[in-house]
Amino acid sequence: MESILFVLFTLGILVWLVFLLDALIGLRNLASLEKEPELNTGPLLSVIVAARNEEKQIKASILSQLKQTYKEVEWILVNDRSTDNTGIIMNELLKEDPRIQVIHINELPKGWLGKNHALYKGALQASGKWILFTDADVKYKKEAFAKALYYFEKHQLDHLTAAPNLHANRFWLKSFVAFFLFGFSYFKRPWMANNPKSKIGTGIGAFNLVSQKAYEAFGTHEKIKMRPDDDLQLGMKMKRAGYRQRIVTALHLIEVEWYGSLKEAFIGLEKNTFAGLNYRISMVFFSIFGVFVTNVLPFLTIFSANKTIALLSLGNIVTSGILYVVIIKRMTVFSPAMFVVLPITALLFIYSIIRASFLTFKRGGIVWRGTTYRLSELREKD
Repeated sequence: MESILFVLFTLGILVWLVFLLDALIGLRNLASLEKEPELNTGPLLSVIVAARNEEKQIKASILSQLKQTYKEVEWILVNDRSTDNTGIIMNELLKEDPRIQVIHINELPKGWLGKNHALYKGALQASGKWILFTDADVKYKKEAFAKALYYFEKHQLDHLTAAPNLHANRFWLKSFVAFFLFGFSYFKRPWMANNPKSKIGTGIGAFNLVSQKAYEAFGTHEKIKMRPDDDLQLGMKMKRAGYRQRIVTALHLIEVEWYGSLKEAFIGLEKNTFAGLNYRISMVFFSIFGVFVTNVLPFLTIFSANKTIALLSLGNIVTSGILYVVIIKRMTVFSPAMFVVLPITALLFIYSIIRASFLTFKRGGIVWRGTTYRLSELREKD
């Protein structure tokens, strides 16, 4: 066993060092949107907001958008079969500003996920040079659109995505969100979207800004109509297709409460965890093993009587800790001190993977916003 641990931890340190070097290089090219000038006037921006049962969030989100300093904007609010007061609130917002349009969807066509279909229907009505896909629970500072459009035009982009501040109120929720972003960052390497030579792309549901020309040429949301991780897939597939893309941070311009509690986080991750692992059991086991060996085991074996194993465990903790600090300080407003509970949050993340994968198989698919999507359909359209 000690020989196996020796190999695992030696390789672990080397892998962490590679990840750290990659992150340090990549994050140098990650701009902060707050530092950009504003575009004061220009062509029309179409903002598409799809919502299903978002009565608690949507009004505050849209009102924050109506205060934007960039005025050439139209909003297309899409009510996706809501069973609460979302549609009524949208109709009330319609009276707030003549730039708002509302679309009510009553039926979901076969072969579509609800949100993807709603975004697609909204985009069909868009008249702007640019289209911003955003969620119904996102709040914006008044200069957010103007700064994003300036950056978009300055770099002549086809797609721009922005990392928002993921607001969380409770310590364990914050630590879980921080671990998720940490793991996502070193697994998906989102900063590579800023490298024009790389095919690695990314997308974030809070803020996916595209040129209408590129979006239509790419194939619209029809290309990803059965992907529960539509925001990520839109960015990944557009970059892979050769479109010019960048990611920025907007931690003080855009804010979203990702989930209100750990329980909500576990439920929310049901829909896209298995999709993110390409619907493969082998990837589920690999992910569980990888997270445990890299983020839990060293915190146990550091107390080993074997001094070599203890030192290698310490080496893994230190190198992963440096990477954690680098990513968390750059990509979030959370305290890097949450690294002290990393093994616990890693175990919580392992639980979320097991839970989501088990429920997906038990149900034969995913249940998202009250609609069931069969696993056979999801795999077929992947």
